[in-house]
Amino acid sequence: MSRINLDPLLTFPDGSHLVISTQCSVGGDFSCALYRAVVEKDDQAAFQVISNHFAASTCLSAQEYAYSYSLRLYPISAETIKKPPYLIWPGPRSLLP
Repeated sequence: MSRINLDPLLTFPDGSHLVISTQCSVGGDFSCALYRAVVEKDDQAAFQVISNHFAASTCLSAQEYAYSYSLRLYPISAETIKKPPYLIWPGPRSLLP
């Protein structure tokens, strides 16, 4: 994960990660999405979308919505899930043109 700007929130027992994507829209609003990421030794990664976008007027508010959602999804890991603020990352690149 050293070559891409990811902010992992949690590492699962299988070695995959719960990561967050925070984006700023043209209108100035912010949104976050949660992904499950499997990162290979050569830094190639596969992403699975866990959530829809959590939108808010501030970056921190959007990240707090995503954090609260991650606590509901993984309550047994609540003490180890990283709390906001997080890095701002544009999300995985689409393979579609």
